[in-house]
Amino acid sequence: MTAPDVVARRIGTERQPIAIVDHFHPDADGLRAFAADACFEPARRQYPGVRGALPDDYFQAVRPALSQVVAHVFGHRGGIALLDASFSLVTTPPARLSIEQRLPHFDAVDPNRIALVHYLGTDDSGGTAFYRHRATGFETIDALRAPAYLGALSAEVRTAPPPAAYIAGSSAQFEQVSAVDARRNRAVIYRSALLHSGVIPARATLSDDPARGRLTVTAFLSLT
Repeated sequence: MTAPDVVARRIGTERQPIAIVDHFHPDADGLRAFAADACFEPARRQYPGVRGALPDDYFQAVRPALSQVVAHVFGHRGGIALLDASFSLVTTPPARLSIEQRLPHFDAVDPNRIALVHYLGTDDSGGTAFYRHRATGFETIDALRAPAYLGALSAEVRTAPPPAAYIAGSSAQFEQVSAVDARRNRAVIYRSALLHSGVIPARATLSDDPARGRLTVTAFLSLT
């Protein structure tokens, strides 16, 4: 078993920390086998695909790596509470994306909320990108920024809606400031307030079959 390998970055002009962890789970092949037998259903929120239940011991297995990241990258010495987690597969064709699904997004305005994406698919299945909103200059959205950001973005999409496609690189409204490439058994961990989007290549297999599709674990955590 290879020990987790943690790399920290600070991204954009706001210098927000993110962590990239290779060899995140001690048995990635076992996880993929579990996913192959899992029952998937339509995802909640704006996720463009389906989700399935994780094995009960998932967080016990990754807790050593996660605790290291939380302490040394985010400077938090307290507890970690799991809010939500699942296997996820992107399945929505570009032509069927909602406006929200074509844009970068944030998951929460609370700075103590943390997001985790654990890649379990092929190494060419995209990754995760981070963005700056050009009009406001914001890279993170907190409770004070949210009204101005959402108002500006709403006006932009009314006059110039984004094309029916997954965002790829920079656009008229957003500048990509950083990206993490997918690699099997790699995790990227970041504050949920960061503007971000999955990187979904045009060649991506948008299958609901865990053996063929863009399989990840997505999770949301609270630093307590």
